[in-house]
This record gives sequence, structure tokens and C-alpha cells, in this order.
Amino acid sequence: MAVKGRRGRGRAGGLPLRAVAPNAVTALALCAGLTGVRFAIGGDWASAVIMVMIAAVLDGLDGTIARMVRGESRFGAELDSLADAISFGVSPALILFLWSLHDLPRIGWLCALVFAVFCALRLARFNAAIDTRDQPHKLAGFLTGVPAPAAAGLVMLPLYCWLWTGAAIFRSVWVVAPWTGAIALLMVSSVATYSWRSLRLRRAIRFEAIAGVVLVGAALVSAPWHMLSVLCLLYMLSIGSSMRSYARIRRQRDSGAGDKSQAPPAQTEPKDAPTE
Repeated sequence: MAVKGRRGRGRAGGLPLRAVAPNAVTALALCAGLTGVRFAIGGDWASAVIMVMIAAVLDGLDGTIARMVRGESRFGAELDSLADAISFGVSPALILFLWSLHDLPRIGWLCALVFAVFCALRLARFNAAIDTRDQPHKLAGFLTGVPAPAAAGLVMLPLYCWLWTGAAIFRSVWVVAPWTGAIALLMVSSVATYSWRSLRLRRAIRFEAIAGVVLVGAALVSAPWHMLSVLCLLYMLSIGSSMRSYARIRRQRDSGAGDKSQAPPAQTEPKDAPTE
């Protein structure tokens, strides 16, 4: 994760060439998030949502590319957090304010501010604890709270519903404001949520997982707003399941630690804790 390279190539402020590609993808994600605000200002709500979704896809790709080319850097980590705060905090908040929350300026702007600030607080909490080994949720393969990209997708659920139904109730500030506040609280909460590691996909079901991704992708192309609404509802339902799964794993670990209470302290530490 160090920015400085080997054999004298690590001058202050320099980046290795292999780190350019993932950082460029992160910058594109930032551009997509800000472009969503531009479309919202023009009243093109569908394009605004699409830009935030593109930012989420790019955010998932930059880390993968960085690991593939071994281009991890401290600079990339900081840029990624900054891009996430803008693309998944500021942009959705402004889109929702321009779309609905402006009907009640004081309360609406407060809800938009809370969402954007709580997104930044979540990312700051993650960065502060990134090198801390004693993270109960992380050791069990779960996330703490709803991640920023997922929260950005969830908070725009009323907008998805409005786009495919046209019902005025979904645009009501009395619906959008409490929903925005609830998702903001989930971001900074200590609720255990599923991560890819907690799903523990086995090789035997990889084909089924690929088929599922293809079906979801086809549904997103043919009926994007319907599918996004369904995905949001499924994710909200999964939070209860993830909390129960984490509680069960924690009870098992606590009981195992009690059985090994006489063992040396060094043996009680997990040796293969998953990393973010």
C-alpha cells in the first residue's frame, strides 16, 4: 500500500505506472457521480440515476483492477474514499433534493445534508479502522453498516418507483425525507451486513451464480426501474438475515473461545482473518 516504489523510483508525490489504471477508473467514477447532478439540474432524472449506477460499477472495478496489476497505493485509497463520498453521498443527496426534497426546503435540505455527511463519516470510520485487526464484523466476513454504494442505490428507491409508476406519492417529500434519513442511519450503524466473503460461494454453485448475474443484467436492461426496485427490497430484507447470521457465528466463536479458555493466548487469535 506504500506509494513509494523500489530502487529509488519512489520520489515524493510519485506513483508507479501500474497504479495509473485503477486510479483512472476511480476518477471516471467520480466524473459519473458528478454528471448525475448535472442531469438532475436539467430535470433528466433517469439519466441522473444511470450515472450514479455507472459510478457504482466503476467503483467495484477499480479495486479489482488494482489487485490484478498490483497497483494498490495509499494515493489510490484516499482518491477512492473521496470519489465515494461525492458519487454516493453528495450526488444522491443533491439528486433527491432537486427531485423532491426541495418542496420542504428546510427539512428537505437537512435530510440531504445528513445523508451526505453520514456517508463521509462512514468512509472516515472505514479508513480509520482499515489497519485494525480487532474488527468483529470484519473477522466474521461481514461489513459494519450499509456500504456507501449500496446506500446510494437504496436511497433512490422512491425515484425508481416514481419512474416506472408515475405515482405522485413516491415523489412526496413526506415519503422521501424519512426514507433518506433511515438509509443515512443504516450507513453509520453497527448493523452487520453481508459482504462477498460472508456469502461463501462455493465452486459447485458458481455456474448458478453466473446464471443469476446474467438474468439480473438482462432484467436491468429490459426493465431497469422495476429491477432496481426489486433489488433494493431484497437488500433491505437481507439485513435481517445478515444480523441473524452474524449473531449465530458470534455465538459459535464465543462458545469455542470458552472451550479453549485454558489455551495460550496466541492460539486464540484468528490466523486467517479476511481482509477488505
